[in-house]
Amino acid sequence: MSTHSHHLAGLLAAALDAAGRGWPVFPLHPATKRPALHGHAHCPRTGPCAGADGHLGWEQRATTDPDRIHTAWAAGRAFNIGLATGPAGLVVIDCDTDTDGAPRAQWAGAGGGLDVLHRLADQAGALPATFTVATPSGGTHFYYRAPACDELRNTAGLLGWKIDSRAHGGYVVAAGSTTPAGAYTITDARDPVELPGWLFARLRPPPPPVIPTGPIRTGTGRRARYLDAALRAETARVHDAPASQRNASLYVAAVALGQLVAGGSLTEPDARAVLTNAAARHLALRAYSPRQAEQTITSGLRAGAKRPRRIEDAA
Repeated sequence: MSTHSHHLAGLLAAALDAAGRGWPVFPLHPATKRPALHGHAHCPRTGPCAGADGHLGWEQRATTDPDRIHTAWAAGRAFNIGLATGPAGLVVIDCDTDTDGAPRAQWAGAGGGLDVLHRLADQAGALPATFTVATPSGGTHFYYRAPACDELRNTAGLLGWKIDSRAHGGYVVAAGSTTPAGAYTITDARDPVELPGWLFARLRPPPPPVIPTGPIRTGTGRRARYLDAALRAETARVHDAPASQRNASLYVAAVALGQLVAGGSLTEPDARAVLTNAAARHLALRAYSPRQAEQTITSGLRAGAKRPRRIEDAA
């Protein structure tokens, strides 16, 4: 067997091994961390994306089906392996060793995320042995079973310097994958243990923010009823958006309300209040940050302002 064929066989075996543990996987571009599946902007709306839900991202298309995995990794390309942490029921703590940039004073002397994590454990509780993967950069991925009662999201630096976490909406590069820096290697193959309570407490989303805004007075009559219906529809669009469409739905709703603002039917502060309130659930889950939500809302309102829409009273 050639070196290339051996490498392909190893990647397929690693993908099947992850799937055998119940962890959905999907292909990454060879020797990279980037998903090999098409994005929303280039979706042909065919195959798995032809259904009523439209485009399916890597999280929705990740699979444990051996036949689909064989098909994906039999194309002759050395796809790396992405592991969708949310569908896998995992929380992965990612400790980096890259020491570019000085840590805050509280982490002075730390050599990277692993040192910081051990300091946190010394203060807060035990760090039990669990399934562990060494990364090519010298970092460490600790795999934990996610609590069933809450939806944890990705975080960056929330736990401490050089520590990220991946849960719903995130993925990690699975063991068996390679980059120019080296390979992702299992260093502890035991089954993942449950996420320690002290880590859960730090990663748990805060309650939805309370936004001090009263009801928007739309008045009476046909024009007011139309405006009220429009506000309810755009609120529902944002609040009920599926995980893969959260930011896109916020943008679309902002465009629609931006048209009404430009047409004089709604004030911009009221439009922002409606959109921010509608996004509260997603903000609480850290699907996007308050700043990201504000940027999306601003961008959508500006786009909508280019196409003003007036609500006329009945004759």
